[in-house]
Amino acid sequence: MTTTEAQATLDKIMQRITGAPNSFSLEQFQKKYAFDVSLPLQVQDVTTGEATWTQAVNASKFMTLGNIKAQAIATNWEQPKRPLKSIEDMLQAWEVVNYIATERQIESLNVAQSDNVYFSENVFRSQDVIRGKNILFSESVTECEYVVAGQRSFRSVYCARVEDSANCSNSFSVSWSNNVVNSLFVLDSSNLYECMFCASIKDKKFCIANMQFTEAEYWPLKAMVLQWLLEP
Repeated sequence: MTTTEAQATLDKIMQRITGAPNSFSLEQFQKKYAFDVSLPLQVQDVTTGEATWTQAVNASKFMTLGNIKAQAIATNWEQPKRPLKSIEDMLQAWEVVNYIATERQIESLNVAQSDNVYFSENVFRSQDVIRGKNILFSESVTECEYVVAGQRSFRSVYCARVEDSANCSNSFSVSWSNNVVNSLFVLDSSNLYECMFCASIKDKKFCIANMQFTEAEYWPLKAMVLQWLLEP
C-alpha cells in the first residue's frame, strides 16, 4: 500500500465519519490521533541493509520475510556440521541462523510497513491484523474495514480510534463499547446511535455527556464538535 493510497483511505474514513473533507496528512493524523497505538518500528535487514518493519522491538537481528524465504529456497537454511561441545558452542551456532522475520504476512495483498498481517488487504503501518481491509495505524484488529488507529477491536467499519470495541461504525474515539453508530467519544457503552461524550450508558440516541437532547438540539452541537475534531 503506497502512502498515496493510505492517504486516500484516511480521507475516505474521515469524510465518512465527519461529513467534511479530511484536513490531516498521514503524519499529522498519526501524531495527533494514533500516538498511543503500538505500531511496527522501522529497522534494517542485517543482510541487505534495506529498511523493513517489525513489531519485535526487543530483537537485534532482522531479515525480511521475503529474504528469509529466498534463503530457504537457495539453501534450505542448512548449515555445515561442526562440533558442539558446550552450551556456548550451541548458542554461537544458533546466532548464525537466528534472524527475526519482518513484514510477516499470510495470504494478504497490498501491505506496507506492517507486520503480522493475515488474510487481509490494503494495510498500512499496522500489526496483528486479521481478515481486515483498508486498515491504517492499527494494532490487533479483526474483521474490520476502513479503520484507522484501531486497537484490539472487532467487526467495525469506518471508525477512527476504536479501542477494545466491536460492531461499531461511522464513529470516532470509541472505547470498550459495542454496537455504536455515528457517535463520537464514547466509553463503556452499548447500542448507541448519534451520541457524543457518553460513558456507561446503553440504548440511547441523541445524548451528549449522558444527557438527553432532542434531535433538533443535537445537530448544531455535533457540528461544533466535528469542526473542533478536524482542526490539525
